[in-house]
Amino acid sequence: MAAPLRLPIALLRRAMLSFGASDWGALAGGWMGARALYGAIEAGGTKIVCAAGCGALDVPQQHRAVIPTTEPQETLEAVSAFFARIDAEAGRFRAIGLASFGPIDVTPGSPTWGTVLATPKPGWSGVSMVAPLARFGCPIALDTDVNAAALAEARLGAGQGAHSLTYITVGTGIGGGAVERDRSIRGALHPEMGHIRVRRDPRDTAFGGVCPFHGDCLEGLSSGPAIVARWGAAMSALPDGHIGPEIIGGYLGQLAATVALMLSSERIVFGGGVMSDGRVLPHIRAAARRELAGYLPIEARVGGFERLITAPQLGDRAGIAGAFLLAEALIEP
Repeated sequence: MAAPLRLPIALLRRAMLSFGASDWGALAGGWMGARALYGAIEAGGTKIVCAAGCGALDVPQQHRAVIPTTEPQETLEAVSAFFARIDAEAGRFRAIGLASFGPIDVTPGSPTWGTVLATPKPGWSGVSMVAPLARFGCPIALDTDVNAAALAEARLGAGQGAHSLTYITVGTGIGGGAVERDRSIRGALHPEMGHIRVRRDPRDTAFGGVCPFHGDCLEGLSSGPAIVARWGAAMSALPDGHIGPEIIGGYLGQLAATVALMLSSERIVFGGGVMSDGRVLPHIRAAARRELAGYLPIEARVGGFERLITAPQLGDRAGIAGAFLLAEALIEP
């Protein structure tokens, strides 16, 4: 068993939600036996979701923890404490899947594998996301949070029946991941779709953008912080008739058209907090249709723009489900 990690009790209480003694007893009893125990982590810009179970579809809600993404040491100590508790109660993990915000080095064998690269998130550049997990002595599978979400939606959600899917999350930042026949697309690094340039809406030229690297890239214009900086409220809080959903949908529609042209994905899934109230998605479809201008046979090949550009079927479970799939693939490829 891993050595226990001492943490302030207030931090543990905040992270562990409603876990009680009876919960942990049932949890351990359910997992003792021949079934493999997996850990899963979805590390996002505002929160980190941790879970443990026997697979992506076998995790009761009460066997999760949601940890605020604050400064690196506090956050990662809380993550380690969650898994140490389960390690002590239920036995060793077969593997842990980590789906992390980026940019992050996902190249196996690289000396900086698992390390966050230059990021707009203060304090996180150069932080190893995998080092705190080494104490559990099991294999670790690593990919980006959006690649993991894309994998889960492709296998378990909106992409069922299709061979290719791109998942785009619009929240604290904007990221995109693509899957082709159950494999995420990578190159020298991984896709960074949120930092492409888009044409400015003529009604929105006064706003300079919030990206510290590029100013008015897609993320600088359309992320949650950009919406608040521009209009003083989150997308869900903007009143009916506000121009915000149309402007943001127009920018994201340019990305959707670019994905259709460059990757030819059969499904383009938009998730994340900015998309949560459903008002932006119709504008994304309309903008993508305008951008493509009849150039691609969308109706004939994928059944129209409503089928091509869609909401996630797994909702906010896509990232953590994908992390489980990553872990399982290490043991049961």
